Amino acid sequence: MTIPSATPARAALWLNIIAALGSAWNSFGLTQWADFAFRTRSSLTMRGMTAAAADLYYGLPLWMTIAFAMGSGGGLTGCVGLILRRRWAVPVLAVSLGGYITLFAGDAMHGVFAAIPGQMAILSTVVAFAVGLLAVGLLAQRRALLRSRV
Repeated sequence: MTIPSATPARAALWLNIIAALGSAWNSFGLTQWADFAFRTRSSLTMRGMTAAAADLYYGLPLWMTIAFAMGSGGGLTGCVGLILRRRWAVPVLAVSLGGYITLFAGDAMHGVFAAIPGQMAILSTVVAFAVGLLAVGLLAQRRALLRSRV
């Protein structure tokens, strides 16, 4: 007779906790995305940005808004997938990471890091969280905690 070491639900409590925290983190990210997507020059200067920084930020290309949406929307969707124990969560979290890396590259390319103090630290943290969530998804997949059914 073999004795199972732990039930799947018990063994995956850590996954639920991390996925719930990741969902909260990415929900906040979606509010930041909405703010980014619907910005105006005056809304940016009202928050204390210089006119030059507001012009730069307002003039960023559409693909950066799309990358931000992929990052935050994909992160939230992927975390919900982890909570539901779905394998599709892993590729969705990979798309999220790709979106955030693209946003990071765009910020570097368009001079946002130089114009807005602290932006590099913020976006570096966001990318690190996305890497961590993808790593959690891959670990859950390796431990057979995710299933294929929709």
